[in-house]
Amino acid sequence: MTHRRTPRRPARLEPYQADQLVGDVDPAVRSEAAHATAAALVQRGRGRAGDDDVVSRLVTLVESEGLETVAALWAEAPADSLPGALWRLYALREWIRRDPSQAANRYRLGAQRAEVADAVAGVVSPPGPREVAELADAVLTGVFTSDLDVALDRAAAFYRVAAVGTALDADTEDVPHGSSAERLTRRADALARTADELAVAARRSRAGTLE
Repeated sequence: MTHRRTPRRPARLEPYQADQLVGDVDPAVRSEAAHATAAALVQRGRGRAGDDDVVSRLVTLVESEGLETVAALWAEAPADSLPGALWRLYALREWIRRDPSQAANRYRLGAQRAEVADAVAGVVSPPGPREVAELADAVLTGVFTSDLDVALDRAAAFYRVAAVGTALDADTEDVPHGSSAERLTRRADALARTADELAVAARRSRAGTLE
């Protein structure tokens, strides 16, 4: 993927919003490009796993290429495909990077209820902004230096804990059925759905069918 000027990006992104950022590209062309670029990216990382600079550039891909560029390539790929899974990992990192305090607060709330998922995610306790940011970087680093299925499982677990925390946050609203509570509930549902999608991708990775 060639370097280009970073496009203007929105002030805040949550993973459930990312699907709205895809441009008007022929679906067949987009699908071919999505699979080719995702496979090339992972292969490059695997081939240079001992090169910290290369891995770091791959982890910070969105910061150099721009969110819209990455979204246009991967955001419409099926969730149980390699580009679809990678998109969800980069979207997670971007959400945390842009609003680490919110991500940490949601995760901290959810960790009290989703203890098994918290253990799988492996966020250092207590989970603060630095700890969740380190988790996002570790997950993407694992894509290029370790087992892909483990990275996907950790990301799925993070999304699941964040979903529980977001739902609990909705319960604290002064107006339980007001617009703010409903918005948080929709976000929680979207995060939980993404957790399920990444769990499926992890299983496909272990079976050798994630492409």
